[in-house]
Amino acid sequence: MVKERLISLDVFRGLTILLMTIVNNPGDWGNVYPPLLHAEWNGCTPTDLVFPFFVFIMGVAVPLAMPDKFYDNTTFNKILIRSLRMFCLGIFFNFFGKIQLFGLEGIPLLIGRLAITIAVGYALMGNFSSKIKNILAFSILIIYLFLAYSGIEAYQDVRLPGVLQRIAIVYFVVSLLYLKTSQKTQIITGIVLLLGYWALMTLIPVPGIGEANLDKGTNLSAWLDGVLLKGHMYRGTVTWDPEGILSTLPSIVNGIIGLLIGKILQLDTTKIQKAQKMGIAGTVLIFFGLLWDVVFPINKSIWTSSYVLYTTGLATVFLTVLYLIIDIKDYKKGFKLFLIWGVNPMIVFFTSQIIPQALVMIEFQNPHAPSEKINLLNYLYSFWIAPFFNNPMTASLAGALVYVGIWTFILWIFYRNKLIFKV
Repeated sequence: MVKERLISLDVFRGLTILLMTIVNNPGDWGNVYPPLLHAEWNGCTPTDLVFPFFVFIMGVAVPLAMPDKFYDNTTFNKILIRSLRMFCLGIFFNFFGKIQLFGLEGIPLLIGRLAITIAVGYALMGNFSSKIKNILAFSILIIYLFLAYSGIEAYQDVRLPGVLQRIAIVYFVVSLLYLKTSQKTQIITGIVLLLGYWALMTLIPVPGIGEANLDKGTNLSAWLDGVLLKGHMYRGTVTWDPEGILSTLPSIVNGIIGLLIGKILQLDTTKIQKAQKMGIAGTVLIFFGLLWDVVFPINKSIWTSSYVLYTTGLATVFLTVLYLIIDIKDYKKGFKLFLIWGVNPMIVFFTSQIIPQALVMIEFQNPHAPSEKINLLNYLYSFWIAPFFNNPMTASLAGALVYVGIWTFILWIFYRNKLIFKV
């Protein structure tokens, strides 16, 4: 079977990455429109759709990338190394701001950090032989773990989980499920994971806390993070991690459902029939997600089973609509922007979070307060963007859109020159 590029999937990926860039880079975190923030706990905002959509899209892409479904040691090694490379890229975000070099500070330290970033990025996204990829990925992972648990003060609280780390784990599991199991087994696996996670979170007492609960910081998932990831969790939560260990289990189902939708797209039927099947599946998933929400609330932070069904249902419906417009009606005008973003997601993932950290390290005298210092990121926003808007939330959104505009130009150059960065 020949691989066929699904333009609607690339566009959907581009939309998702673009939204991710907007919500992760507001001009002012103190003034953000509510839809561009995560739900405080239970509930789901547009921002809460970004991560599960990306996991779903990755799942859809698995059968499309491996249509022949051939498995051997070479295939397993490719899947393993790709997963490790993604995992290591994700951890690097957390290390960047903590790197110390021979007592350097300010611009010299920034130059050193950027040099290491380029080296790590090339090592994990460069085109090498399988053997070299193996050596580099495992070596970098070992270095991370050594630094994190070495007792060195700079790294003693570096975060280990993260978005790319979870995506890497899901990719590894879903790829092996696709290649080694039947569709029936894949469906059963998804059901067992969702029901099993619900049972664990609602029936198992929390050690040291008491009865099972779904509250912030005191649920079973938070307890397990505290035991296995102590000192290496998200700084915004400290005692638990939104991409923690137990909550990774249900996220695998986002990938499995994506995989099943990808297999629908491979069926030997008409495109209209495929769209109908996808539309029905998406609607059913949304219905059961909302139904389950009554007893197991939709919640991104602990990635509840209802959240899985609801978000994959929405993702399936969105993909169906794009599939109808782009791949069936052959209407591609107006989607070029998202296509440019969609074919090069990894470079955006890796560097879009590094750049703001780098700009914060560049400090100089504040023109409006000579006795104070201001970093370059705040300077650019405060003096070049915010003054043009009366509403601080609109100004904050404008700051994010300016960043998106810069990235669009960069990605357009990559697209024109057929430069695609992969792990």
